Amino acid sequence: MSKTCPFFGKCGGCKIDFTDADYRQKKLQYLPLIKTTGQAIWLGDGTRRRADFAFAGNAFGLFESGTKNIIPIRNCPNLLPEINDILPALADLPWTGAGACLITLCDNGIDIAITASVPYFSPEFRDAAVKIPAVRITWNDKIIKQTEQPVVNFSGHTVPYPSGAFLQPSVAGADALRELVVSRAAGARRIADLFCGLGNFTFSLNADGFDIVGTGMTRDLFKKPLTVGMLKNYDTVVMDPPRAGAQAQCKELVKSDVRRIIYVSCNPATFVRDAKILEKGGYKMTELIPVDQFAGSTCWELFSVFDKNA
Repeated sequence: MSKTCPFFGKCGGCKIDFTDADYRQKKLQYLPLIKTTGQAIWLGDGTRRRADFAFAGNAFGLFESGTKNIIPIRNCPNLLPEINDILPALADLPWTGAGACLITLCDNGIDIAITASVPYFSPEFRDAAVKIPAVRITWNDKIIKQTEQPVVNFSGHTVPYPSGAFLQPSVAGADALRELVVSRAAGARRIADLFCGLGNFTFSLNADGFDIVGTGMTRDLFKKPLTVGMLKNYDTVVMDPPRAGAQAQCKELVKSDVRRIIYVSCNPATFVRDAKILEKGGYKMTELIPVDQFAGSTCWELFSVFDKNA
């Protein structure tokens, strides 16, 4: 375990000190009131490959807990060293306006996606930013610097990483979830991977992927969930939706003959809501395993399996 962060209690990033001896006990108190079927999976600190920093005027860092004040953090024990190494240089840039700076460590280097309140960056900002060791830097999707296309690899498949796209916060977390999903999908005839993103599960499952952007077929599953007619082609469905959950899709699934649903959730509140829909529609939750994907926070990733007529 690393030493307690000097900003703990001020920075809004962590609510629980992950260096405490009783960290796991404290974190388990934030699980929703649903019965788990397996031991929690603990990934540890210092593994995050992406982080969203804030800037306003000359201030750069992370928000103070409960406020819009920015704490000038130059090193975070939850982040991988490659990200910490560039934080001082990022903080020293001549920032203008206010916004967010998403830093993602891809397989071939760092991607920096800046979303700002002002449309254009200054020449001074550009000249300083190009010196930062990143493979790509964008400002409101305008390229400041790009030495090569950032990529990520899933099960031997190299995928271009779109600026600002979703990626599991740690490689260890992505691997743990993929192993669970693949093992529980064994024996499936045909699999639909919904909200598939860049393909963390899709390639390993040889599944049909669906999402707004990413590896699979383009489809907004919030507005146009797969219908009963489309679901008849699948006996297993994998879902890993954003925090909003998959309410509309669950309402279609309960009318289908899909025998198994593997649901990965990053928001226990919407998971509980969706689980009630599935269980009322004839599915039984046969497995629920919590994953500490977000060390130091009160948030949990949940891995679950629902079987029809189990």
